[in-house]
Amino acid sequence: MKKFGITLIILGIVISVFSGITFTQEEEIVEIGDIEVTREKEREVNWPQWAGVVVIAAGVIVFIAGHKK
Repeated sequence: MKKFGITLIILGIVISVFSGITFTQEEEIVEIGDIEVTREKEREVNWPQWAGVVVIAAGVIVFIAGHKK
């Protein structure tokens, strides 16, 4: 349980520091025989800053609960 708590704390810190991730996805527009038209579309996944604080708090609770046993 201690390792899981530490992992949650580290994950919460990362979530607090970074507000989201951006990645590029290739999307097929038209395919006619051997000819293919694609485009790259940039996508974003964002999360609120308070989510990191919640994950850190959960990690501390799990760490303390695992430490008491």
